[in-house]
Amino acid sequence: MVAVLSVVGARWWLENAYNAPGSLAQSQTLIIPKGAGPATIAKDLQAAGVIDDNRLFRWGLKLFGDRKPLRAGEYAFPAAISPAAAALILQSGRTVQRRLTFAEGLTRAEVASTLAAAAGAIGAAGPLPQEGWLLPETYHYAFGDSRKALLKRMHDSMISLADKLWVSRAPGLPIKSVGEAIILASIVEKETGVASERSRVAAVFINRLKLGMRLQSDPTVIYGLTLGEKPLGRGLTRADLQSRTPYNTYVIKGLPPTAIANPGRAALEAVLHPADSKDLYFVADGTGGHAFARTLKGHNANVAKWRRIERARKKKAN
Repeated sequence: MVAVLSVVGARWWLENAYNAPGSLAQSQTLIIPKGAGPATIAKDLQAAGVIDDNRLFRWGLKLFGDRKPLRAGEYAFPAAISPAAAALILQSGRTVQRRLTFAEGLTRAEVASTLAAAAGAIGAAGPLPQEGWLLPETYHYAFGDSRKALLKRMHDSMISLADKLWVSRAPGLPIKSVGEAIILASIVEKETGVASERSRVAAVFINRLKLGMRLQSDPTVIYGLTLGEKPLGRGLTRADLQSRTPYNTYVIKGLPPTAIANPGRAALEAVLHPADSKDLYFVADGTGGHAFARTLKGHNANVAKWRRIERARKKKAN
C-alpha cells in the first residue's frame, strides 16, 4: 500500500512540476535542428534556459504528452513557460515568422542582394526572372526556407497581380500587353515616390506614347548605363542623355525592351488608370514632387524655376 501511495505521489508531483511555470526570465528563441530526438531537444531546451530540468521534460512528455512528435524549426518561448507548454509549442509547428521587405523600385540585382542577406534562409536564389517581374512587398518566411522559394513567390505574386489589374485597365491605353504595363510602371516608379502624383506622371507618359513622342525619362538613361547592377553614383551628363543604349528613351521611341526596376502595385495601378490629364512634361519642383505642363513653353518656365532653386541651394551650401 505504501509503495502504491509513493508511486501515486510521485506521479502527482511530476505532473504538477511538468505543468508549473518555469524560471525563464524573458522570452527566448531557439532553433530545433532537423532529426533531433526528444532527448536532444530536451537538453537544448535546458541549455537555453527554456526549461529547468531536461529529465522532467522527457518524463512529463512521455507520461502526460499527447504523443505528437516534436517538430524542427525556430520557435519562440515566452517567459516563465512550463515544460508542458514548451512541448505543445514544439508539437504545434508554429515556427517564428521572419519578415523580409523589398522596397518598390529595386532592380532584380538589388532584390538578389537582399535575398542573399536574408538571415535564416538557405540556398541560392537561382536564375532571376526578367527585370520588373518581382513584386516588391513584405514576405514572411521561416528559418530554413529556401531563397529559391522566396524568389518564386515574388515572381508568382507579380504575375498574379499584373494579370488581375490588366483585366480592369482603362480603355484606350497605348499599351499592348501586361509586359508593357510593367515596363511603363517601372519608369513611373523610378520617376516619383509621391503617391498623389503617380497617376499624373503616368498620364504624361501615356500621352507621349499616344502622340509618338519620346518618353525622355532620366531613370531609363541610368538603367541603360548600369543595367541596374549598381548605382550610377553621379549626375547625368549631356553625353549620357545621348548614349546609344536600348533603354535611353531620349534616343529610342516607345518603351525600352524591359522594365528598369520592379514596380509596386500603386505604380501599376497608375499606369493602367492614369489621371485625366493632357500634360506632356514634368520637372522637379523643389519640394520632392513635380511641376507639370501641357506645353513646352510652360515646361521651360518650370525648368527655369527649378534651376533657380538649384542655384539657391548650391549658394546656401557654399
